[in-house]
Amino acid sequence: MKRLLTAAALTLALASCGPETKPPVETEMPDTVTSYTLPGNTVFPEGIAHLAGSQNFYVGSTTDGTIFKGTLGQKAPEVFALPDADRTTAIGMKIDDKGRLYVAGGGTGKAFVYDTVNKTRLKLLTTPATKDTFINDVTLTPSAAYFTDSQRPILFRATRTDSSVGDMEAWLDFTGTALQYQPGFNLNGIASTPDGATLIVVQSNTGKLFRIKTSDKSVTEIKLSGVGGNTVPNGDGILLDGQTLYVVRNQDVIIVPVTMSADFSTGKLGTPFSDPSLRYPTTIAQEGKRLLVVNAQFNNRGPGLTPEVPFTVSDIAIK
Repeated sequence: MKRLLTAAALTLALASCGPETKPPVETEMPDTVTSYTLPGNTVFPEGIAHLAGSQNFYVGSTTDGTIFKGTLGQKAPEVFALPDADRTTAIGMKIDDKGRLYVAGGGTGKAFVYDTVNKTRLKLLTTPATKDTFINDVTLTPSAAYFTDSQRPILFRATRTDSSVGDMEAWLDFTGTALQYQPGFNLNGIASTPDGATLIVVQSNTGKLFRIKTSDKSVTEIKLSGVGGNTVPNGDGILLDGQTLYVVRNQDVIIVPVTMSADFSTGKLGTPFSDPSLRYPTTIAQEGKRLLVVNAQFNNRGPGLTPEVPFTVSDIAIK
């Protein structure tokens, strides 16, 4: 605990010098929260959503689709939405300035939009039925929400306005582009520039980054160089802050800063950073000079494996 003098006590201490002067009153202030604990022993969280300047953040369970709501500075998030017949898992998520929470639905092939004020579902977004789908992550531009699919070579889009969200459409087929799907887990994290002109995606199984221009749907591999080589293996969630892209490399338990060129065609890999609290991190959200990092613990999932409980979200400094 940190101890601070109250303003009144400090004034009294300075103004009084007689023998009966009382010692200043000490007030206890809570320590900074550096780890948020999620309720449940099988949460295996993945995605996180936080709007800069807000006191709240949202995290989803991949196990059953429960969505949790946390408050900065308060250690224990609470349940925001229980799972339902449609949302049996929750992967990547983002929130807009209208309080709408967009959630990727993984293997369900669906995505969801919620009103965070009254806790109601505003929209169910569906894609063509197939067993080979994993709606993984979402980014928001001024006019649309874009969703990656780790199994199908399709980038999905739902248009949005201040008052409505449109239906899901197969906006871009990567067949024949520079981004070729390989066996395994393909597109994962996605980010966008504030004006919505440029999208950046990471392909987990190749470690490559790609730039997509929304004006003409052109797809270009981002040429990387710098610390550690020219790829970001096991790239998962990504976050764009100005010309710096942060890439979470889940299995490697590191976060890699990438300094992007003005047109986002090239990037220089910086020195990776980590934290002792990280446990197979997947996604990140930013608040000032700190990151909220989801500890998924996917390496501790499966028969004979035991995760560390409670599941957590770390609050770490950007390095």
